[in-house]
This record gives sequence, structure tokens and C-alpha cells, in this order.
Amino acid sequence: METTKLTRITDLMTNFAVNTGLDPEFSSPVRYLWTDAFAVCNYMGLYNLTGDTHYLDLGTKLINQVHQVLGKLRDKSGWISGLDKKTGEKHPTIGGLRIGKKMDEREQNQEYDEILEWEMDGQYYHYITKWIHALNITAKVSGDTKYLQWAGELLKTAHDAFTYSPAPNIPSRLYWKMSVDLKRPLVSSMGQQDPMDGYVTYKETETISSMFDGQRYEREINEISTICKKMDLKTNDPLGIGGLLTDATRTTQLMVYGSIKRPEILENLLNSALLGIKSYKETGQLALNPEHRLAFRELGLSIGFKGLDLMERCIENNPEIFISTHLKQLKQLQNYRYMVRYIDEFWLDPKNQYSMNWKEHRDINTVMLATAMYPDGFLII
Repeated sequence: METTKLTRITDLMTNFAVNTGLDPEFSSPVRYLWTDAFAVCNYMGLYNLTGDTHYLDLGTKLINQVHQVLGKLRDKSGWISGLDKKTGEKHPTIGGLRIGKKMDEREQNQEYDEILEWEMDGQYYHYITKWIHALNITAKVSGDTKYLQWAGELLKTAHDAFTYSPAPNIPSRLYWKMSVDLKRPLVSSMGQQDPMDGYVTYKETETISSMFDGQRYEREINEISTICKKMDLKTNDPLGIGGLLTDATRTTQLMVYGSIKRPEILENLLNSALLGIKSYKETGQLALNPEHRLAFRELGLSIGFKGLDLMERCIENNPEIFISTHLKQLKQLQNYRYMVRYIDEFWLDPKNQYSMNWKEHRDINTVMLATAMYPDGFLII
């Protein structure tokens, strides 16, 4: 990697560490689970790239800080799990992890407000899967199995809490958002891509565990696989399309590992992403000025597209595992790379970072821009 680009990436991650109270450490650091999951992967990627243990230290320090902040109740009275201080330190994820929103969660007798709900705390399934992924990556990079233990405990807790059956003989579903204590749903609807993201994350966790402690998740994988059936994954949301491509990148690698043996899963992910990017192009959103765009959503698309080359290499090196459709779909998706180049250049331009939309979401934008510039830490499992 050229020095100028590496400097830009490290500057972004240094600014994030300073702004959120990671390094130097604040007494009350600002932690947000989604952003921090990407940040951990970025630090692991920089460690792999440079060999500088400073980045490994920052990544593990961030994990510990997230658990100390988001693994505990908002009033800091104790662990979400209810465990005592000493036991909670050993099992910081077993009660789940808060989102990190600025407002308290909605009380049980409080009227639901769709707009206000976005600003309220709780637990998100799709944030938890991102954190499990970050823990998996850290375990593989560091060789420390405690991160796999924490990933596995979080996986089991989240799966059991978020999975429910609406009625007898009706297929199970996933709640989109739950209370901090995981005792009641805050938003009962199911995220469109949550089951597939869960399935890939569970498979990833089991695969990396096989290299260390051999922990299995057969029940959880079978149950989430059933929920995935007949799910329509298509979306024209850029972050959603990026998520499909990220899951496709992980699926491709897991197929090479022999963990996923159903080529139709990858075919569905790629086809849904292809339909989505065609639809997104027609919205004209990329022609808007920065005040009417959300950088982190567009950068999510960019990150997903960065997995195309890795997928192509996996398929070309292991043709017996894949079907001809996969490579054709990737070639079609490559035709839209110009959109990603434009997104990256647009948000790297300092004048576009002066917009209020950028500043309001500074931390998540900063981290995801760094991921888009060097996605290996996040994408390579």
C-alpha cells in the first residue's frame, strides 16, 4: 500500500480513537456498537498490514471498553446479565450488548414513536452480529480464544432472545430491536437481511472455532437457516446492498473452508445485490449534495463492492466448489464499480466533510471511510 494512503487511513483511525475517548481514554467514553465493530476490524487489519502492535493494542482496548460500557446498564449499576462484578468480567457478552444510543430505551407503558425510536437505546440483532464478527476476527488475528468464547456466548444469548414463533405452526422470526435486558421486544418487525446475516455469522463463528476450541452451534444454525428460507433480500438501500455483498464475500470464503455447501445461497446474495444496485442507480441519490446524503450508508456500499475481487479469486482458484452463475454475476456487478469510485472520492474530499450530515455522524463516517479505503480487516475471515 502506498504511504500516502496508509497515512490517511491511520489518521482517520487515530482521530476516531481521540474523538471517542479510546486513546487517550476518557472517563466516560463514547461507545456505539456498530461503529466500534468496524473499528476493531480496522485495527486488526492495520496490525496485519504493518505488524505494529499498537493497532492490536487499540483493537483489544476498544473491545474491553465496549464491554465495560455497552455490556453494562446505562446507569452503570452493573452488568446487563445480572452477573456479579468478577463473573461479569469473565463473561461480558452473556447478557448481550446495548446499542449505545443517547436516549434511554422506551418504557413499557410509553407510546411508540417511529422517529423517536431511532434515538433510543436497546439491543439490535444486526449490531450484535457485527460485534460477533469483530470478536471472531480478533480471535483469529490474536490467537486468544477468550474472544471466541465471548463471541459464542453472545451468539447464543442473542439467538435465543431475538428468535420467536408468532403462533403455533407458524415459522419463527427475529425481533428487530429488543429492550436492554432482552425481556421484551421494542420493534417486533424483522429486519429484511437479519436472518441471512445471522446465518453467515453463525457459520463463520463455528468455522473459526474449529481452528481453536471446536465449539459447535448446530441448533442455532439450523433454526436461523429455517428463518432464512424464502426471504426476499432485494433492497435499493446502499447500506443494505453493501451488507448483501459483505455476506456474499464471507459466504464465498466459508464455501472454500467447506463450512457452507449450498451454492444457491451465494447465488441469491449476488442476484439480490445486482438487482439492488440497478435500482439504486435509478434513484439518482449520488447526484445530491452532501447535505442530503448519508456518508456511512454509501460507504457501506463501497465496502461491500471491495469484496468482488476476493470473491473472484476464490472462485477461480476453487472452480469445483462454485457454479458458473457465480462468476457471471460478479462480472455484471463489476460494471458498477465506477459508482464506488465516485463515492470514495466524494467523501474523501475535505469540503464534503464540512457538511452537517457528515459532522452529525462523524464517528461512524470516519470509521467506515477508513474501512472503505482498506477493507481487508473487515472482509477477510
